[in-house]
Amino acid sequence: MTPRAAPRPPIRWGEPPRGGSLGAAFSALVSGVRGMLGGRQVPARQSLPELPLVLRHSELSQRYLAAEGVADHPGAGAAASTAVEQAITEQAWWPADVWGHRALWHFEQAGMELDATRAARRIGDVRVGGGDPTSGRRYYAEAISEARDIGAEREEGLAALGMGRAELELRNVTTARRLGQIALDLLERCEAPAEETAAARDLRGEEKEVG
Repeated sequence: MTPRAAPRPPIRWGEPPRGGSLGAAFSALVSGVRGMLGGRQVPARQSLPELPLVLRHSELSQRYLAAEGVADHPGAGAAASTAVEQAITEQAWWPADVWGHRALWHFEQAGMELDATRAARRIGDVRVGGGDPTSGRRYYAEAISEARDIGAEREEGLAALGMGRAELELRNVTTARRLGQIALDLLERCEAPAEETAAARDLRGEEKEVG
């Protein structure tokens, strides 16, 4: 018997997980997942802890801290979002998670709903990239719910795509493919870039006739 690969050690994430509920169109498909997700896991933060010292030394960090210091939430959120993308490129998952939560908080404070939805989705991407698809689903669920509320079909489609990839990581192949189809429908309807629809199509897979 071939020995199973050792599981990836868990990452000590920078912020606690957030919850959320799926929209009505998804509840029948992923009712089991929804039961596990439940409601929001923690109340919204009223303030942020200090940025960890190890993340304070870059030029981008200084830009973020300057905006944070004067409660410029849009500016701080934008700087944190840029830091998230840099960290994802480097596969530096813990810094990406810390920055992602800061971006999400600042955008929520500024009432920037679309940006907050995107930030929640990107935290889901970070969690899946870091080997934690179970907690990643919570952020995708929140992003799906928020995107539906504001009518942001592209974000809803991308969050469904992310959720599907998380399900695939968890070996829930049928659910993953169905989410791929939902993502494809949403992304095609809003004329999303070709690479996004191609990714959804790839997740959905090709249906094969029997007989």
